[in-house]
Amino acid sequence: MNQRPALLPDRHPTPDFFVCDIFDAAPKSDMASMEHPIFSLSTKPDYRVREYENNGAKLTVKPSSDGLATVHDRDVLIYCISQIIRAMNDGKPVSRRVRFNAGDLMRVTNRQLSGRGYSLLKTALERLRGTAISTNIVTGGKEVFRTFGLIDSAEIVRETYEGRMQEVEVVLSDWVFNAIEAKEVLTIHRDYFRLRRPLERRLYELARKHCGMKKEWRIGMELLQKKCGSSSSSFEFRRLMRNIVQDDERSNHIPDYALRLSDDGNQLIVQSRGSLPGTYSEAVEVGPLDPETYEMARDAAPGWDVRVIEQEWRAWMTERPRNPDAAFIGFCAKWSAKRGTP
Repeated sequence: MNQRPALLPDRHPTPDFFVCDIFDAAPKSDMASMEHPIFSLSTKPDYRVREYENNGAKLTVKPSSDGLATVHDRDVLIYCISQIIRAMNDGKPVSRRVRFNAGDLMRVTNRQLSGRGYSLLKTALERLRGTAISTNIVTGGKEVFRTFGLIDSAEIVRETYEGRMQEVEVVLSDWVFNAIEAKEVLTIHRDYFRLRRPLERRLYELARKHCGMKKEWRIGMELLQKKCGSSSSSFEFRRLMRNIVQDDERSNHIPDYALRLSDDGNQLIVQSRGSLPGTYSEAVEVGPLDPETYEMARDAAPGWDVRVIEQEWRAWMTERPRNPDAAFIGFCAKWSAKRGTP
């Protein structure tokens, strides 16, 4: 009997010429929602109120009439975060408001370009707007303890004559945008969007956040189930984990990390495959800047030592900007706007 491939097919293997820039923006996710169980693993409407507490972090997630935002709805946030980080790296102005082509998002996140695909995207936007979060989790050095949505609003700016979305405008919540501005994001593998099971996606997020570029990370099953936000019984959760681990042992399909169980089955062992870009060093190599750039940087950040800012900029980058000189000047302007004149 033939086994189903562990990964979904790559529905868009050859990027269209006009969306190459979109594909070049490495997928990124915010660390807070990678660590804590904000998104539902269910493929059906989930109306549970979820409460979570671990190491001082408190979280309550309440659904709207459309249900909780799901792991697959998260694709919209990942796409928006990726585009903002790319713009920041290129020295362009950014805000919580992100406008994009719906088809581009669906290509990047490996969704089907069909009427049903566009309908599911609309539903995802509704759930992201309706899911209410109350938390004291800090993003960007700010502790926000209030109730808010993952996005403040979503608007379909233009539709085709068939009624399909073309342009969408999303306004991210302050909580998410604070994380982006503070660089509390991590690059994720593109095959994340090809993982079939919502639980596999959640495990990858946890592995990326906690194992990162270390060789190994271990976690007990009870805490793992809590961090996954799984509502299954302990017995069923362990069964699901065994199936995923067996599939990964057979096909090595989980990106960046190998999943194994301890001999007694009470721990998940996550081992780095050494495949992360810049494994064991996420520094991005950018050559010397033009001497005139420093003069322009001083104008952008008056009173500041631009050589010190340059060190921060080089450490902050997660991918090489197209125009490093312009990107650095933009970084200096934001630096000055945030901190004022020394």
